[in-house]
Amino acid sequence: MGINTSRRSATTTGLGPLVTGIILGGMMPVMDSTIVSIGLHTLMETFATTASTSQWVTTSYLLALAVAVPVVGWAQLRFGSRRLWLFGLITFVIGSVLCSLAWNSVSLIAFRAVQGFAAGILMPLMQTMAVQEGIEELGGLVATLSLPIAAGPILGPVLGGLVLNWMSWHWLFLINVPIGIAAIVVAVAVLPADSPVPSTGRRGLDVVGFLSVAGGLAGLLLGFTNIARAGGANHPDVVIPVAAGLCLIAFFVWWPRTRDPRRTLIDITLLRFRSVASASGTLFLCGAAMYAAQFLLPLYWQALRGETVLRAALLLVPQGIGSLLSRTIAGKLSDRFGARIVSLVGFLLTAVTTVPFCFTTATTSNVLLSGVLLLRGLAIGTLLIPAMTAAYHDIDEASTPHASILTRVTQQVGTSVGTALAAVVLESAVTTHHLSGLQGFHWAFGTAVAISLLGALVSLWLPGGTDARPVAETEAELSGSVTPGR
Repeated sequence: MGINTSRRSATTTGLGPLVTGIILGGMMPVMDSTIVSIGLHTLMETFATTASTSQWVTTSYLLALAVAVPVVGWAQLRFGSRRLWLFGLITFVIGSVLCSLAWNSVSLIAFRAVQGFAAGILMPLMQTMAVQEGIEELGGLVATLSLPIAAGPILGPVLGGLVLNWMSWHWLFLINVPIGIAAIVVAVAVLPADSPVPSTGRRGLDVVGFLSVAGGLAGLLLGFTNIARAGGANHPDVVIPVAAGLCLIAFFVWWPRTRDPRRTLIDITLLRFRSVASASGTLFLCGAAMYAAQFLLPLYWQALRGETVLRAALLLVPQGIGSLLSRTIAGKLSDRFGARIVSLVGFLLTAVTTVPFCFTTATTSNVLLSGVLLLRGLAIGTLLIPAMTAAYHDIDEASTPHASILTRVTQQVGTSVGTALAAVVLESAVTTHHLSGLQGFHWAFGTAVAISLLGALVSLWLPGGTDARPVAETEAELSGSVTPGR
């Protein structure tokens, strides 16, 4: 996995202060995404923006996070884990303060990208730092580090609802500041000093790959989201960024052919292996399916049903509970039935439990819809781990860290695409096709259903055996992703 194997032995208890510091830091990016989701309607009203514009508040964060992930392996060797962790914490706090000072939607989107890039540093480092310190009880460590991720979908919306119920939107971001300061203080006190790897023992940063993939993804998403505003796909605001994005992505795909693929930002040559390619495709659609609905649901209850932000947050809690419950057994199900079956069933159930939102009326019972969301949470809680376990079937150990980066990046890009797609369909239905707001949401939720069904189809490509990667290691990926240490 690229983790230093010469680490000293320790126990979960012995690592208590260290793990506490890591969890404090990991809470910010995990909670932030769900807190801001519940506040999107408020932000739309504050800055007088449309759905396709406001979704960039989420998309810029997720896209910057995706771009940062593959850089962490190099940066950890170049600067050391402690310095990089502190840099990520400080940058996230600064980004949060800047977001609270935003004066329009453009500035907020830009500052959210700063937050997202910092989150992309913190999330992969969570697991790596604790494991590098050495621990015998890996399962207990993984379970502990997974707490922020597991609790985020439950606590985030409620916390965001409480903030907006009594305070201004600025506090959606300022709430990170005391947590971040506490994490910085603890990190300075407990994180052991480490030295960067000498330049002769590490690879250089692939600047060309970084700039081309970041620019390419941003161009594609920008052009795509401009479709609704421009009134069609043939407008220059759509054609130019999409064309530029495609060119940059094509260059990024060609770039590894000019050098050792393992010295590039992302080793996309691993896509020649069925396990990596199928897992990457499945994880892309996992992210898209989950975040498309995560973008739509708070807006649905606030903008369409007239619920307060706090009530909307509480209505989302059952989905978080369901996800937490099923996530605890997803690994066992994958071990018993294989990744293909579990992923297929998970996607199909996600689609089925999203369908009711395509047919709601103005008087559909909120209790009924919350019950549906509990079932939907049970479904989406089973999506990530099966694909993660399947990604390593037919690759060697040396390729594992690079496959981890590739699959994690595709998942994060999928979250950006899913959010953007839901927003574009929603706005196009209302502005271009002149449908009612209710019909617009029906179309948008229908898009989320289509993504889930496509995910079910792609999941059939996953390896079908049960001899997958150990679930403890896969849980480690979900709690922060193990970054390459070589």
